[in-house]
Amino acid sequence: MILFPAIDLKDGQCVRLVQGEMDQATIFSDDPAAQARTFEQQGFQYLHMVDLNGAFEGKPVNGAAVETILDAISIPVQLGGGIRDLATIEAWLTKGISRVILGTVAVTNPDLVREACKEFPGKIAVGIDARGGMVAIEGWAETSTTSAMDLAMIFEFAGVSAIIYTDIERDGVLEGLNLDATAQLARSVSIPVIASGGLASIEDIRKLVREEYAMLEGAISGRALYDGRLDANEALAIIAGA
Repeated sequence: MILFPAIDLKDGQCVRLVQGEMDQATIFSDDPAAQARTFEQQGFQYLHMVDLNGAFEGKPVNGAAVETILDAISIPVQLGGGIRDLATIEAWLTKGISRVILGTVAVTNPDLVREACKEFPGKIAVGIDARGGMVAIEGWAETSTTSAMDLAMIFEFAGVSAIIYTDIERDGVLEGLNLDATAQLARSVSIPVIASGGLASIEDIRKLVREEYAMLEGAISGRALYDGRLDANEALAIIAGA
């Protein structure tokens, strides 16, 4: 079980949104590299990062901030947001990103995901962001007609290294992870699944390490870590002892 601290980048700053709404951004740090170092020093072993501007614009926007983070830490980083072609995937992997997360393009161009998995084995994850069970795209601004389950099944044998499943309606509102829906998805595919959206407290961590959720690769935490609702040391100790 991996607990991924999240750094969401908007205009070069670390922010958290509420249900993906860009106009509801709370700034937690104007020094993303320092925040990344703090997470590493706390003992986290993998960082989750999203270029929010990039997700909306369909191309990398916060590249400079991402590169400062890569220079500042030694733990692996997975990155999503605005990555829509092979050239961008290769560029990020070359710069030191360990795993690239493809979201919108997984819906609009699934063949590119398959091609990327062949070209960069073990380096491609798919972000499935769902609202009411249906996949949202373009930085969550649009809801597609594809269900989260159907999208996951499309990539069952494509070589995807992980699925990051986000319940948009819980994201940033600290109501707890939607573990039942996430576990249902994980039981339906052989691809490792990471839970995201709504992790609120140490109780979520205690639930994550229960046997019924043992199939999950991990979970992502953002706002709860930033505002102190989740103590990093306690959370990591529970996971280590599971």
